[in-house]
Amino acid sequence: MATLYSYDCFILNASSLDDAKNEIILAWGDIGGSILYLVSDKKMEVFPKLSNSGWLVVVLRSPGQESADVIEGGSAYGYSSMAYINKLEELPLTVCHLNRKALRNSAATVGYVMKPSREEDFAKRGAFPLYPTQNGLMFLPLTFELPLSPQLQEVDIVLHKATDEIVSIELSSSTNFSERIAYTRGMQELQRYMEHQPDCCVIDPFNNIYPVVDRLKIQEILLGLEDLNTEGHCTIRGPHFLKVDNFHEHDLVQRLSEAKLSLPSIVKPQVACGVAIAHTMAIVFRTEDFKDLSVPLPAVVQEYVDHSSTLYKFYVLGEKVFYAVKKSTPNADILMKLSESNGLKPLVFDSLKSLPTGGEGQHPGDSNCSRATNHCIDLELVTDAAHWLMRMLDLTIFGFDVVIQECTGDHVIVDVNYLPSFKEVPDDIAIPAFWSAIKKKFESRKSK
Repeated sequence: MATLYSYDCFILNASSLDDAKNEIILAWGDIGGSILYLVSDKKMEVFPKLSNSGWLVVVLRSPGQESADVIEGGSAYGYSSMAYINKLEELPLTVCHLNRKALRNSAATVGYVMKPSREEDFAKRGAFPLYPTQNGLMFLPLTFELPLSPQLQEVDIVLHKATDEIVSIELSSSTNFSERIAYTRGMQELQRYMEHQPDCCVIDPFNNIYPVVDRLKIQEILLGLEDLNTEGHCTIRGPHFLKVDNFHEHDLVQRLSEAKLSLPSIVKPQVACGVAIAHTMAIVFRTEDFKDLSVPLPAVVQEYVDHSSTLYKFYVLGEKVFYAVKKSTPNADILMKLSESNGLKPLVFDSLKSLPTGGEGQHPGDSNCSRATNHCIDLELVTDAAHWLMRMLDLTIFGFDVVIQECTGDHVIVDVNYLPSFKEVPDDIAIPAFWSAIKKKFESRKSK
């Protein structure tokens, strides 16, 4: 917990508390009551020593002990400055409550919920401290293992990765997209709470993330990038695309041609995230191979852009835009050689686990240009597109991937995602920008 939530801790031996006090004073200075000591109620023999320490003592009750809320200033054991928790998971909530009280709520508290692996990734980089950041934010992990309402009472801002809590998505329904997503019970409870707490700032409202879950919707939005293009400059656009409900459609070849799609093309499920099937994709080299394709339907057939195996990952954190360069799939001719050994059958892959590669023939370019064609990334153009997307989607923190088409130099946005980890950006730059984006959204919401 100390590692995750960026606070200092000592593991103390109950038999040597006096020595421990000296050790703590050497490390932290004489900070008195700012020290919190967590102890099991099975170790009652240390309570007399702790009662004179000036520390705040948090007692973890044994299973079966009487349940109670956080209590301060008195206890069944007769010692003051004690609080009680029934589960270790309550400790961050207790610390948050005490900090808010000590600070008289002068810092805004961000309650966040996401899958454990994602939380750990963010937290280990110092993104979620329990104490105030330099711009006045404190972070509290929300857990569905505890009643949600008492946790949310401590919170001014809710940061969520709702796509981590999707159970199923129904795209064939004619209902609104928001009604087609089934969330876990805990996320449904959070969603209901937020609907009845209009003063609480949500980053971002559930309705705003729906387009990111639907690849077709994102493709349609990207058509609006045409307004950013000016004659004599690089073009930024989305890839050509076509929605397919049935790979056995008799006029599929004609529809592909009308959508300006040639082979090879990449085929993706229309569902973009939240469920396992969202990442099953295929690169198709022959029209006849669509018939037996194992990509889940409905699907989006997307233009495969030759891009010298170079992918630019852009991250939008409020008004700030960062990017990183990564290795990507090779050009179509190399993929075809790879597939020829298998009779040009489609290359089916899971985009979260591995991407098709063509050996060492192509490499990512340097930080600004693609080596194969010397097309440089137009950062001003892509930054304009990032701000345009932010307005269109009304999202605070999101990412998108850009490739540069070899022959034309077109900048093509091939993917958009919500609340990415942005771990390619150095922590000392990314984390303050992350905090700033949250704080600005909160202040903007308050002013309205």
